[in-house]
Amino acid sequence: MLEPSHNNELPAIPGKRYFTIGEVSELCAVKPHVLRYWEQEFPQLSPVKRRGNRRYYQRQDVLLIRQIRSLLYDQGFTIGGARQRLTGEEAKEDNSQYKQLIRQTIAELEEVLQVLKAN
Repeated sequence: MLEPSHNNELPAIPGKRYFTIGEVSELCAVKPHVLRYWEQEFPQLSPVKRRGNRRYYQRQDVLLIRQIRSLLYDQGFTIGGARQRLTGEEAKEDNSQYKQLIRQTIAELEEVLQVLKAN
């Protein structure tokens, strides 16, 4: 995904389930209008839309946006090239993303279990 050298310039992603477009903008150092444009260009990027068409991004969306940002700004890809790169890498990275989501879900469930045991 994001190379370790680029992790230093972007803030850590908090342990929240959903992020607003403003929060994602700050986490990824990209303006909100750019995020909305990328939604049109990258089919993989589809935040949850709720009341009044408000966007709510999940952790995997933030990671994807950071990857897109790296491809476009750091590695010099065009939008089309980045789209192709992501589509080609999708199959390889699906497993690792699912494993990461499963690990995160297990950790959250263990926290819930500890809270329930304490009561």
